Amino acid sequence: MAAASSDIIFGHRHGGPYDRGSADRYYGRPYNPHYYKGDSYMSEYVPMEAMTREEISDYMNGWNEEWDRKEWR
Repeated sequence: MAAASSDIIFGHRHGGPYDRGSADRYYGRPYNPHYYKGDSYMSEYVPMEAMTREEISDYMNGWNEEWDRKEWR
């Protein structure tokens, strides 16, 4: 499956650390560095304890750069 054009431009693939940080912030979930080796919820889960410093930094950047929030109705 080919990467979406936004994945190519920004380098933030679905399920990756940046994506997960951004999604957690958007949906109001707690800060919890993690990612998936493939697509979210469809591949191996990688917890913070198994992440590199760079991966944790990517998660943090996704978290900090997400300004939109899900409106729960």
